[in-house]
Amino acid sequence: MAHLCVVGSHAVNGVARIHSEIVKNTVFKDFYEVEPEKFQNKTNGITPRRWLLLCNPGLADLIAERIGDDFLTDLFQLRKLLDFIDEDSFICDIANVKQENKQKFAAYLEKEYEVKINPESIFDIHVKRIHEYKRQLLNVLHIITFYNRIKKDPSKHFVPRTVIIGGKAAPGYHMAKMIIKLITAVGQVINNDPVVGDRLKVIYLENYRVSLAEKVIPAADLSEQISTAGTEASGTGNMKFMLNGALTIGTMDGANVEMAEEAGEENLFIFGMRVEDVDAMDQIGYNAREYYERLPELRQVIDQIQTGYFSPKEHELFKDVVNMLMNHDRFKVFADYEAYITCQDRVNELYKNPKEWTRTVIRNIAGSGKFSSDRTISEYARDIWGVEPSDVKIPPPNEPPVESHK
Repeated sequence: MAHLCVVGSHAVNGVARIHSEIVKNTVFKDFYEVEPEKFQNKTNGITPRRWLLLCNPGLADLIAERIGDDFLTDLFQLRKLLDFIDEDSFICDIANVKQENKQKFAAYLEKEYEVKINPESIFDIHVKRIHEYKRQLLNVLHIITFYNRIKKDPSKHFVPRTVIIGGKAAPGYHMAKMIIKLITAVGQVINNDPVVGDRLKVIYLENYRVSLAEKVIPAADLSEQISTAGTEASGTGNMKFMLNGALTIGTMDGANVEMAEEAGEENLFIFGMRVEDVDAMDQIGYNAREYYERLPELRQVIDQIQTGYFSPKEHELFKDVVNMLMNHDRFKVFADYEAYITCQDRVNELYKNPKEWTRTVIRNIAGSGKFSSDRTISEYARDIWGVEPSDVKIPPPNEPPVESHK
C-alpha cells in the first residue's frame, strides 16, 4: 500500500526532519532516487489556542502581559520572552503559575486516585500510547532504581518525584497490556511503602484522553520522550509539554531533534543512542545480557521483576516482560538504561536550583514557536496543496452564515 501511495502521489512527506530523512534514505530509498523532487518535510505542529490558551490560561495571561496576545496566531513571537529571562519578577511569576497548576492537579489525583502526592515533588509525566518503542519500560526501570536507592539509604536526602504514566494499549497487544500491569503493580508496592513516604509516588492515569491531557500537561515539570532513536516519526505531546513549560528528557528522535535546535540542546535533557548508534548496534547485534551482567542496579531491578517482588501473589506474572527484555527487545531498552539514569540525576540537580530550572523553562517556551500547527498547515498549503493560506475566520456550524448584501 505504501509503495502504491508513493507512486500515485505528487508529494511525499515525513512529519519531522529526522523522519523525512529516514523516509528518503531507508524506507523509500529506491523511490527517492528515481523522483527526489517528490519528497519533502513537514514538521508537525499543535494549536496554541487549545494547548495553551484553553488549557493553561494562567500561563497564557502571563505571556500576554509581557508580549501582547499576537503570539496566539504567530507563535514565533514567543521569542520575545527571552528579553525577560533575567527578570526576577517574571521568573517568579512563571514558577508560581506552574505551582498553581501542580496544586490543582494534585487535588484532582487525590480525589480520583486516593493517593496523596507531594506538590513540591518533580511531576514526571509520560503520557502516550503504550508501545514497546515508546519505552515506558525504560521509565519503569528508573522508577524501581530510584526506589531501590531510597530503600538502601533511607536517611539520605532525595529530590522527591511523582511519576505519572498514562496511555491506552491496543486490544490485541499483549505486551502493552503487561506493561500497564507492571506499572500498576510497581506503583502498588512503592505507594504503600512507609520507608519511601512522599519521596516517590507512581500513578497510572486511567482512560487517558484529551480532556485529561488538558489537566496533566500544564502541571508537568518533566516530559518523558524516550523512544529508541529512529522509531518516533515526530510526536506532538512533546510540543505540548514544551509550550506549557515542562522540560524534556528525551532521545534525539522525532521532533525532539528540532526542539533541541530551537531551545538549545543544553536546555533539554538529551541522552542515549542516536540513529547512527542504533544502526551500528544492529550491525553487530544487541546483547541485553551484557548490560544485565555489567550494571548492578539494572540486574537488581530485573531480578526483582522476575522473582515476583512486585507481584507477590503471582511470582511469574511478569516472566513474558523479562523474557522480552532479555532476549527479544527490538528497542534496546538496556542499551540506554545507564545514560537515562545519569540524565535523571541531572534532572534532580537542576530541580534543586528553582531559579535556574525556571530560566530553562522560559527558554523552552520561547523556543516553541516553530511547533504551531499554523506554520505546519501553511507549509502544506503552499508546498503541497498549491493554495495560499488564509486567516479568514469561518463561523462555527451552529451560527447562521452572514448574508452578503449586494
